[in-house]
Amino acid sequence: MKPRSLAGLRPQHFLWKVEGKVAQLRLDRPDRKNPLTFDSYAELRDTFRDLAYADDVDAVVLLPNGGNFCSGGDVHDIIGPLVKMDMKELLAFTRMTGDVVKAMIGCGKPIIAAVDGVAVGAGAILAMSADIRIATPEAKTAFLFTRVGLAGCDMGACAILPRIIGQGRAAELLYTGRTMTAPEGERWGFYNRLVDAEALEADALEIAARIVAGPTFAHGITKTQLNHEWSMGLEQAIEAEAQAQAICMQTKDFERAYHAFVAKQKPVFEGN
Repeated sequence: MKPRSLAGLRPQHFLWKVEGKVAQLRLDRPDRKNPLTFDSYAELRDTFRDLAYADDVDAVVLLPNGGNFCSGGDVHDIIGPLVKMDMKELLAFTRMTGDVVKAMIGCGKPIIAAVDGVAVGAGAILAMSADIRIATPEAKTAFLFTRVGLAGCDMGACAILPRIIGQGRAAELLYTGRTMTAPEGERWGFYNRLVDAEALEADALEIAARIVAGPTFAHGITKTQLNHEWSMGLEQAIEAEAQAQAICMQTKDFERAYHAFVAKQKPVFEGN
């Protein structure tokens, strides 16, 4: 399949910019704390699916807009219409929202979430589905589904969240819908670290820059294995990693690293 270029993407429902193979993505309704709509869900799903075939993006940074990350599904644009839908329509919607998470996991690119303000409901899910999460001390994260009469098992939360913060902590958040404070999130391992608001964007972009300066083909393999090995036994995982590493040993980047080491130089990776 011919590689796709996403540097020139012009989405309708979020802001998108690519610099140095790092894509910056922001939801674009800051006056409402950046809620999601049917259309923005679909556009996010399609964009992350296309990223699997993009050769001009090697990492993605999800950024806040107007001091907030994402307030979840829009009450008027999503929740109102949902109460009027039949089961077939509802299942189509819930499968579409889950497809956003599957596309994020399957895109092959490391994703960094930089969270400020609210990250609640589906916004918390977007942060959860990233590979690396940083936040400001003021960030508020909540899986609000039970507070609107729904189950906590939304968009993969019952599978992914316990793996990040543990079963008991995840159960508490998913049953109660209460806010996880930023210090809790850091202490529990949901957030890699906390940074001041004025440093958040630069810190997230610095992480992304370090990643894209590395062996990006191998990073894609790492992301694949991190996710596939959830459902593997130890012997399966070790064998899968043996095969994955043998593939990486055939890359030019592996050879470049060897020659740089011999010459006592820093390797310059090219992603092949």
